[in-house]
Amino acid sequence: MTTNLSLTFSDRLLEHTKESGQEFTPEALELVWQLSAGQPWLVNALAYAATFEVTEGRDRSHSISAEVIQTAKERLILERVTHLDQLADKLKEPRVQRVIEPLLHGDDLDEDASRDDITYVLDLGLVRRGGYGLQIANPIYREVIPRELTLIAQINLEARQRSAWYVGEDGRLDLPKLLAAFQHFFRENSEIWLERFDYKEAGPHLLMQAFLQRILNGGGRVEREYGLGRKRTDLLVIWPYPGGVQRGVIELKVLSRSLEKTLAEGLAQTWEYADRCAAQESHLIIFDRRPGRTWKERIWQRQEQYNGLPITVWGM
Repeated sequence: MTTNLSLTFSDRLLEHTKESGQEFTPEALELVWQLSAGQPWLVNALAYAATFEVTEGRDRSHSISAEVIQTAKERLILERVTHLDQLADKLKEPRVQRVIEPLLHGDDLDEDASRDDITYVLDLGLVRRGGYGLQIANPIYREVIPRELTLIAQINLEARQRSAWYVGEDGRLDLPKLLAAFQHFFRENSEIWLERFDYKEAGPHLLMQAFLQRILNGGGRVEREYGLGRKRTDLLVIWPYPGGVQRGVIELKVLSRSLEKTLAEGLAQTWEYADRCAAQESHLIIFDRRPGRTWKERIWQRQEQYNGLPITVWGM
């Protein structure tokens, strides 16, 4: 792990250790790097929140653990600290939207996006070029961007949805029940709700994430992966409960060409992501946005398998 750490990143955290004697565990250092990708402001903000704002981190006799860093990350996002608040304002700019919107639902850049647009968003630090092409710069931005774009939707959902409705007596999250509820909600409300989003092409993906975020605010979290040309959005639901930690994959795709080809591609992608994340259950959502389709044709649910992995597929 240390081979990934720049001197600037190392020195920034070692400074706290030298001054206070409080160390960061190797797992905590790794998580800071993963969450921030070394972005200086995020490194500083995570370290400060972990050591001065999180209760467990204020005890200098204890090392800063990965769990404390995770809590610090949530505080940064929920409190919408200055840097992240400014990031939200940038998302409203058309030249930013032209680059970020296709990233959110895995499409290719539109011809309207110019070289100047891409350079501007790269310079802002919102995106970076990596092994899989253009992508959101770091996991914190991957989480902040959809949260900010769906803030009003999340607030509106507070009166309609409760986390407790989807939690069993054993404390586990009932993902099939949650997704069935979203399917019903999407059928009844999507036409009105999607019109409220500025990022309309990514609307179904954003609405799913707003619904999921509303439920997970009760004790879990969702990790996201998306990028240009991937033709999918990967969501990993992480839900702690008394018996352990529940991990479930939700893959989002837009129906293209034919249902058979989209389904075949989606099952392979869902299996790959579930295998990588060690998920205990897997779901594939296919949004059918073809004109002239009735809701009776678009809404369905079936059980599939891929390489021995059971995958529940939801049509919407």
